[in-house]
Amino acid sequence: MDLSTIFKAYDIRGTYPDQLNESIAHDIGAALAAFLKVPEIAIGRDMRSSSDSLFEALASGIRERGVNVVDLGLCSTDGLYFAVGKFGYQGGVMITASHNPKEYNGFKICKAEAVPLSGSDGLGQIREMIESGSIPGPTADKGVVHRRNIAEEYAAHCLSFIDISKLKPFRIGIDAGNGMAGLTLPPVLDQLPIEVTPLFFELDGTFPNHPASPIEPENLVDLQKAIADHNLDFGVAFDGDADRMFLVDRNGTPLGGDMTTALVSKSLLSKHPGETILYNLICSHAVPELITRLGGTPVRTRVGHALIKPLMKEHHAIFGGEHSGHFYFRDFWFADSGMLAFLVCLELLSIENRQLHDMIAELDPYTRSGEINSRVDSITERIAAVKTHFADGSIDELDGLTIDYDNWWFNLRPSNTEPLLRLNVEADSESLLAAKTEELLAIIRS
Repeated sequence: MDLSTIFKAYDIRGTYPDQLNESIAHDIGAALAAFLKVPEIAIGRDMRSSSDSLFEALASGIRERGVNVVDLGLCSTDGLYFAVGKFGYQGGVMITASHNPKEYNGFKICKAEAVPLSGSDGLGQIREMIESGSIPGPTADKGVVHRRNIAEEYAAHCLSFIDISKLKPFRIGIDAGNGMAGLTLPPVLDQLPIEVTPLFFELDGTFPNHPASPIEPENLVDLQKAIADHNLDFGVAFDGDADRMFLVDRNGTPLGGDMTTALVSKSLLSKHPGETILYNLICSHAVPELITRLGGTPVRTRVGHALIKPLMKEHHAIFGGEHSGHFYFRDFWFADSGMLAFLVCLELLSIENRQLHDMIAELDPYTRSGEINSRVDSITERIAAVKTHFADGSIDELDGLTIDYDNWWFNLRPSNTEPLLRLNVEADSESLLAAKTEELLAIIRS
């Protein structure tokens, strides 16, 4: 059996039922139980049409190896992380394909303390067991299934991050994208003195309105329209499994994950001076500049949660943010949570009594290209050509190629899964950004 199409660097994901089905899910459960060697594993799932049957198959494989299953039912990915951390489970699986289209599903897997499995730590070993047929046989005593509803305790934990009494009655549009935020948000929103215009809170794994991938501008159109039609203060959009969150200001302008990272950093440093904060190298220079200005210690990292979470522990960082909308919190077992990022930003705007667009205008003096993808014949040759052309800049190869100048910089990274180069450019002015982006693309696509 060749599982190379579904075993990724940080999770297992593929189309159902051709790439990922009940038979494979059963084997993954059996191999996971053999790998973790723990008494019980917690499992949550999203609202996709295949999630229930994949749960049954995964749980069956786990139970046949004598391991108990804690069925968390429908929850968000950060809800799964919460359950594993809060209740001391030594393993957890979230059945989800996050922001992918309806035909996809998958598994995000973690061990004790919500530490994620990755290709080099767990996922590779599980894949090898399945492909080689070396999964240990069933045990005489099967595990059992316990059910646990975490909704109330999860909401209470999220709300403990903020002072509700300080919140202003903002008028906010929230797009749940027919994903898990439609279930996890209401118990939290019921406690807040805000006026919410809800969009697509109905759980529907067919995503009838738009894909639950708010990083794509076309999926924010409904939220932007709601902000304009109802004269709202700002908007929030969650992805399918609700672990990522994106903000849209009252003018309809989406914020990148790096600007949300800046907002959360500003809030946390006001309460916890001098703390360390991680940010990935795609983030705007505005992020480390703000952290430094506020007396914190910025630490630049590669991209990816399996890399950032261990670094956060190493530095005992209070927070870590990525341009892709992943936000990690020390007091959330170093795991990522869209809900927490939303609440912290809401509290910051309330305490400073300012509109989102005004605060961002003050924090962000730069202009950015966004991620530009180019399909190329030879990734190595194209990166080498760019490096030669811009050899007079400050060169860094922590993750791909980053070259820095006084008034602009760029990062060029290969995709993990496709023959693509991903380009991000930032500059002091729109004209410089346009000129340098054009210069770079001419070399990349030549």
